[in-house]
Amino acid sequence: MSEKAAEEKAESKTESKHKYFKEQFDDEEVRLVFRKHPIVMRKGLILAMFAILLGTVPALIKPEYSYFILGLLGGFLLAIVLMFPWWVRWYFSVYIMTDQRFIQQTRSLLQVNVVDISLEQVQMINYQIKGLEQTMLNYGTIVIQTYVGDLVIRYVHRPARTQSKMVEILRDLGIHPAQRPGTDESDKVISASD
Repeated sequence: MSEKAAEEKAESKTESKHKYFKEQFDDEEVRLVFRKHPIVMRKGLILAMFAILLGTVPALIKPEYSYFILGLLGGFLLAIVLMFPWWVRWYFSVYIMTDQRFIQQTRSLLQVNVVDISLEQVQMINYQIKGLEQTMLNYGTIVIQTYVGDLVIRYVHRPARTQSKMVEILRDLGIHPAQRPGTDESDKVISASD
């Protein structure tokens, strides 16, 4: 009777484990999730501001309070419509680091891109902050060098902190970026003594 209860408890634990994303494996634990800096929405924000200004034009043509209010409401609605695709692209572009892999999910209204890299393929993680704007707004670029090429992530919010967390996760998992996949420390010691 106690064995059956233990099995049911184990099954309920596996069923109740929350998945953070659709492609997450059952034995996979999410370690880090981050997005790009909101600055990626700046073009949409500029268009939205012009839409609000455009909404005040009816009040300039016929200076009545009702034209001003209706024009401004129309401008705000147009601003929301113009800003929405930029917001979707920012909100649904997520970078996830688990205990097994690094996933880049970039989604927009009509497109989905997913990059999945095993953590054992990571050679090096670097960050760059260039210029006054990036320094003032604290965003930059993270470059993840792998055996198959570089993954460049632009407009990362707090790149130094994010890169530090990524390197810390790799170290906690015992993955050393300088070490090639499939080799271990004992092989290096033997070959060094020969």
